Amino acid sequence: MTPEEDTAAESGPNEQISDEPAINATTWEGAGALASDLAGPERIQEFVKILPNAPGVYRMLNGDGDILYVGKARSLKKRVSNYAQGRGHTNRISSMVRDTANMEFITTRTETEALLLEANLIKRFKPRYNVLLRDDKSFPYILLTGDHEAAGIYKHRGARSRQGSYFGPFASAQAVDRTINALQRAFLIRTCTNAMYETRTRPCLLYQIKRCSAPCTGEIDLESYRKLVDEATDFLSGKSQKVKGTLGEAMQQASEELDFERAAVYRDRLAALSHVQSHQGINPQTVEEADVFAIHQDGGLNCIQVFFFRTGQNWGNRAYFPKADPALPMEEVLGAFLAQFYDDKPCPKQILVSHAIPESDLLVEALSMRAGRKVSISVPHRGEKRDLVQQVATNAREAHGRRLSETSTQGNLLKAMASTFGLARPPSRIEVYDNSHIMGANAVGGMIVAGAEGFAKNQYRKFNIKSEEITPGDDFGMMREVLHRRIARLIKEHERPQTKDADDDSHDVAEIPAWPDVLLIDGGQGQLSAVQGILEELGVSDEITAIGVAKGVDREAGRERFFMKGRQAFSLPPRDPVLYFIQRMRDEAHRYAIGAHRARRSKEITRNPLDEIAGIGPARKRSLLHHFGTAKAVSRAGVEDLVAVEGISQATAQMIYDHFHEDRRN
Repeated sequence: MTPEEDTAAESGPNEQISDEPAINATTWEGAGALASDLAGPERIQEFVKILPNAPGVYRMLNGDGDILYVGKARSLKKRVSNYAQGRGHTNRISSMVRDTANMEFITTRTETEALLLEANLIKRFKPRYNVLLRDDKSFPYILLTGDHEAAGIYKHRGARSRQGSYFGPFASAQAVDRTINALQRAFLIRTCTNAMYETRTRPCLLYQIKRCSAPCTGEIDLESYRKLVDEATDFLSGKSQKVKGTLGEAMQQASEELDFERAAVYRDRLAALSHVQSHQGINPQTVEEADVFAIHQDGGLNCIQVFFFRTGQNWGNRAYFPKADPALPMEEVLGAFLAQFYDDKPCPKQILVSHAIPESDLLVEALSMRAGRKVSISVPHRGEKRDLVQQVATNAREAHGRRLSETSTQGNLLKAMASTFGLARPPSRIEVYDNSHIMGANAVGGMIVAGAEGFAKNQYRKFNIKSEEITPGDDFGMMREVLHRRIARLIKEHERPQTKDADDDSHDVAEIPAWPDVLLIDGGQGQLSAVQGILEELGVSDEITAIGVAKGVDREAGRERFFMKGRQAFSLPPRDPVLYFIQRMRDEAHRYAIGAHRARRSKEITRNPLDEIAGIGPARKRSLLHHFGTAKAVSRAGVEDLVAVEGISQATAQMIYDHFHEDRRN
């Protein structure tokens, strides 16, 4: 088998190896002794001589120690020897072999384990020559808790550390919010926190508007409430017809008994369930649980669309644009994508794909081992399943067209921006900064990032202003702190960018580099001078161009003034596309900074004074609030009153009293 033939299988996932089933992987130390100044096929040939004829994972590294490629093999010796032969390679493989200066190996018991480990390592190290799954955000789920007498329903992301039942994945947080909102009306399940549940003395507004049955205050007994939870579980588990049938019978019985008020309640619950299903698009009749994938490839860009079907319902879709060599066929890209996609996500029983992927049997075995049950991968050729795949393929094609159009437009804007501001080349990374505060309180700096594919929201950052030397409201001082922290960390963690010629297009425009080409600052000459001082202090003023954007007369959009080092302030024509582009970036930075400020301010407002007392955990805080009602009442209580609270000892009571009366003691 040639290196090209195994490309898809060699492109798999990562994240946390601990999430994988037990993999008996052993790092093979024999390669470490092969010190050599050779590179390319000659260097690889040295490893071939001593490699074991066993399954495992190999890593190819360049002279700087950067991982170029991660692959798996049934026989490490045979696979690596293909690279050393140097015949029949594509340009991509030839370039990779030429840059290889070292290799590392891990042996496994089986090729299946090698595939799982390979996928894990690719997602962790993101090697240059592998197919890479980008923008791999976690999916939201619905959680019905199982750690409380009255289960709650919540949106959940991340590790499943809380006891309960998880339903998903949903393609977006909005889809989860809509579903939970409808489920509240249908099953009247609480969404409050356990702490709020424990401290309620009367029903909240959700009870009044018929979104909750209020088990917290005993408006419904726990046994009846559990029946509502069981109905919700059945509905989310695919037994929607059973649940609707039960509600329909109850409504009919209430009507026959002339209890029209109770019948109206069942009617509203049925309407809520119908609302959930009507907003899910296509709900297939023959597909209970499946993920459907389709790929479209054109113009050097791959788009993979995935639809999620659970319990016979459509729970949304998402488009992915993996990074891959344009010469790779769609089947290989799709196979590599699937291995990475399921590295940290639960796998459904059935996976439907638009193209037959290489080594699908091996991938099925790996996914089945990881899921602990049988998983199937198939290309349907008839019936409803084929229609589903065709619809997903149509969505992939349309999303591909939209991305190409957006990328082309963004590229033209970056070129125009370079011309307008006299840059040597179109910027690959633009960072825009803004501060937000109220009279200096809860000050936050926000940084947003834009590149060839638009806003890179996964690289946004917020900076809580920490310096106590900054006068409240000193925007210049805040900007200096933000920029100093950002650039200093950049210097520490990333190498300086290499200077490139204006006509050098060798970089991957889809990859946003760590170092910015341009800093856009919301402010005029004063802000620019503060930023320029930081850049010069840290010795990066030659690598980064800073531009100040100040609102014009009467702070009217369209009359902005631009400030740059060595140039007089200038404006752009009101209808210049570059001006609109900069306005969009500035507004996005403003939105992000305000959001970060509001979040910080909200956290400050809701902070409970009891949280500041060492030794007062959730249980004691709950007891104190339940006994006194408010934290203010606790602060006024005497030691004798505090001791009367369950769980509060004499020493703890004295500590609480001293905390609130420290000034008096001094």
